[in-house]
Amino acid sequence: MRVPVVQHRSRRRRALRRRALWTGGEFLVTAGVVLLLLVVQQLWWTNREAHRGAQHQVQALERQWATSTPTPGADSGGTPSANTGATGGSSRHRTASADTLTPHPSQAYAILTIPRLHLRVPIAEGVSKKNVLNKGYVGHYPGTQQPGQAGNFALAGHRNTHGEPFRYLPRLRLKDTVQVETRTAVFTYTVDKILPRTSAADSGVIRPIPRSIVRPAYGYSAPGHYITLTTCTPEFTSRYRMVVWGTLTSTQPR
Repeated sequence: MRVPVVQHRSRRRRALRRRALWTGGEFLVTAGVVLLLLVVQQLWWTNREAHRGAQHQVQALERQWATSTPTPGADSGGTPSANTGATGGSSRHRTASADTLTPHPSQAYAILTIPRLHLRVPIAEGVSKKNVLNKGYVGHYPGTQQPGQAGNFALAGHRNTHGEPFRYLPRLRLKDTVQVETRTAVFTYTVDKILPRTSAADSGVIRPIPRSIVRPAYGYSAPGHYITLTTCTPEFTSRYRMVVWGTLTSTQPR
């Protein structure tokens, strides 16, 4: 009777296969942990840090304004500024001056308050991700008007991660109010138009007379005092933009 001989080569092949499977399993587990940590970092840590930094900036602006003395009839830069009113030039809202100073890039200079969203966040000049939006701030589109001025005061903010100040922007409804505080005045805008989705390249929404060039049925046809809020949509993508517009309805001196 012949006794089968165990080939050492077969043993080595099986050992190598087991080792390869084990190594592959370890790699997949490690990769999964790394990906999980990245998700946690994006969805939790960046929000936590940006939100905390944004709140500190709001408090810093409030302290700065509380200790400063605005020059009567001047804006935050000390230069004379024109009165402002609601759309159509009504004088009943001309109770304070519009701010005409152009802030330095990435400088936080105003506070956005949206009561429905329980939001109070700094506004900074520019829409740089690194220096503005990723800090949890709302960014002012360069080239658009400043708060209270005739034309379009246009803003952008993250919807997800990095403080996500505009995460709940779709909850805004017509007639909701949006306030912008500067060192000299508080400007109240009333939401009157909402564009649920448009192209990320739709530059018409931030023009002085805002109107979508992709969906022309949305927007305005006459000069006025407008605010524009933009953010990405749907969530966790940057393919499209959502737009909320409002018209200046009240201006109060600080």
